[in-house]
Amino acid sequence: MQKGRTSLRPFRIFGPAAPQLRIALATSRDRDYTVFKISDCSSEWVPWVPALFFDHLDPTDANTVTQEAAHADDSAAADRLVKEEGLDARVAEVVAPVLEDLGFRLVRARMFDHNGLTMQIMAERPDGTISVNDCELISRELSPVLDVEDPVSQAYSLEVSSPGIDRPLVRRSDFATWSGHVAKVEAAYLVEGRKRWRGQIIGLEDDKLIMKRDNAAKGEESRAEIPLDAIIGASLVLTDELITEALKRDKSLRQANNIEDAPGEDN
Repeated sequence: MQKGRTSLRPFRIFGPAAPQLRIALATSRDRDYTVFKISDCSSEWVPWVPALFFDHLDPTDANTVTQEAAHADDSAAADRLVKEEGLDARVAEVVAPVLEDLGFRLVRARMFDHNGLTMQIMAERPDGTISVNDCELISRELSPVLDVEDPVSQAYSLEVSSPGIDRPLVRRSDFATWSGHVAKVEAAYLVEGRKRWRGQIIGLEDDKLIMKRDNAAKGEESRAEIPLDAIIGASLVLTDELITEALKRDKSLRQANNIEDAPGEDN
């Protein structure tokens, strides 16, 4: 990803959703885009928001952004049980607010090196759907923001995708949605003598995930109760039953939301 130099000018934004918020207009000298960001006159930027109407703001004006705008609760990001660490966490911090503004939510942000460094962003709508056109939209909107925020100093390729059928499970609702299917789960610490499980998701009880282990030795308890706050990784296991239900669920949701597949996209 080629990083462009930016020039910043202060502006004031107007609109019912964000009255008189202080922002800066970042215009890349090497690209044909603009990025709007709220500024609280500090060295740190708070999440990016789109601007509809704006005018110039006197740079000597010392008024700061309202507390509500600067520290708005990012509910889509806050409800994730499994979160990134290190550089991945920095990427997620930049990406999640942009996704939410577009009507999507972050599933996972990951940097990996395979024939070159790649930034992989898994996203979905709140109902679990996402189309090829959605991925293209997200990519277009993320690129300039990433260029300004610059969370990764090296050159990289941006990859936006759906979570896939054998998807990561990162929210409480994910475990509820896919109850009855087989999953792999990893904990940060020992729970009843183990840190990894594979088995059928039974459901949620209070703040615990209940699973039926499919590899329990003879005489061992097959029921596992895993505290949700201990989980650092979880994903579905690809089975015939999962494929059938996932495709059926996806088709039903697309029809209900009038989402059309792009040419070449499987239904």
